[in-house]
Amino acid sequence: MVYGYVRVSTDKQSTDNQRFEIEKFIKARNMRIDSWVDETISGTKGISERQLGKLLKQIRKGDILITTELSRLGRNLMQVMSFLHQCMERDIIVFTVKEGYELGNNINSKILAFAFSLSAEIERNLISQRTREALARKKTEGTKLGRPKGLSLDQCKLAGKEEIILKFLKEKKTKLYISKKLGVNRQTLRDFMKNHLESPQK
Repeated sequence: MVYGYVRVSTDKQSTDNQRFEIEKFIKARNMRIDSWVDETISGTKGISERQLGKLLKQIRKGDILITTELSRLGRNLMQVMSFLHQCMERDIIVFTVKEGYELGNNINSKILAFAFSLSAEIERNLISQRTREALARKKTEGTKLGRPKGLSLDQCKLAGKEEIILKFLKEKKTKLYISKKLGVNRQTLRDFMKNHLESPQK
């Protein structure tokens, strides 16, 4: 059987793009997906806590698993390597669409999977370290971190756009028009105008 695996971290994301990439991949190779595994869960969660863990129990020798990239399988080196090791030991082939990998039970696949996973983890750690250093520098410079006081997470999208909002209001644009242009809902716009604009449009 051929399995397609797609995963996103939050329900605000969609797996549609991953499905599209996999479907394009199998079409080019005259293959078809027999079963999809679609889940919304953080890659930091253990594989046994995910649908991927259930799939690993039912998948059989000679089956194929297709995903868009190795990072869909896990977010750290040991997690990805553990999963791939189990697949390779059972002669399950793993295809990754974006990287173009075909990982089976051979030494080249094991070396490639290890190298990719290690470099991906190092990159994530470096990005995290740079972020921490940048935040620490801003803090020592006296910059206040976090969203402005009194603003909700959605209202943060409007912070600094007061002049644009006032310009739209002068042009007699509706709140629906303005909210769509700025990527927020109308209630968020109303609350922001009420709290942060001196003369909001009624």
